[in-house]
Amino acid sequence: MAFSSPSDSAVFESVEAPDLVGLVEAQLTRAIVEGHLAPGSRIVEAEIARRMGVSRAPVREAARRLERQGVLVARPRHGFAVRTISVQEIDDLFEVRLSLEMTSVELACRKADDAGLARLRALVDAMVRDAPTQPQHVRIATDLAFHTLISELSGNAHLHRMFSNTQTEMQMIIALIDAVYHDPETMANTHYPIVDALESRNVDASRAAMREHLDDAWVQVRALFVKQHGTASPTTSTSPQGPAR
Repeated sequence: MAFSSPSDSAVFESVEAPDLVGLVEAQLTRAIVEGHLAPGSRIVEAEIARRMGVSRAPVREAARRLERQGVLVARPRHGFAVRTISVQEIDDLFEVRLSLEMTSVELACRKADDAGLARLRALVDAMVRDAPTQPQHVRIATDLAFHTLISELSGNAHLHRMFSNTQTEMQMIIALIDAVYHDPETMANTHYPIVDALESRNVDASRAAMREHLDDAWVQVRALFVKQHGTASPTTSTSPQGPAR
């Protein structure tokens, strides 16, 4: 029996080919985060494929990825739609985020090296400097990068993976936070107390700074959502004033 040679070019695909599905996923995510695809909106694969100049296959696969991340929902015979968010889901996400980030900041305070903390401060410096001129999706990505870097500096790879798996949902929530602050520079500055506390290697201060940062975001996002959508959902939280401090 004859076998193909390992050098047979038909066996392998080019590794230089761009990640088309990833590019479509990124654009869909941006459209959702920026509100161009509102909650409940149907993902019209043919139209998106036409606008992007691609076939429907990468659009469908990108939609499947976003479904696994909890951003889209599949509807039988109707394709995919942008997930709607309730007050209860905002509370649920913030409860999980608070738990992950309080652990991250404590571990980072104990384990992060000086170079890692310098990266963190440089990131906030850039956030503040560029906030007035950056488009919203860039501000949101940079904000999330700050919190992701803290999870990385925790030194716990499993924790970092868990945090990373919630990123797209968090982008949707951070978009609401960004809408609360009319001055983007003000929002960027709220990250400095966390960096200051980490650099002092004070665990209690680091946890307190992170807690205040996230609790404020939670209250602001919750209030904005209720103002825009009301609390008619049957899953509405029993804490209408927001999380307890």
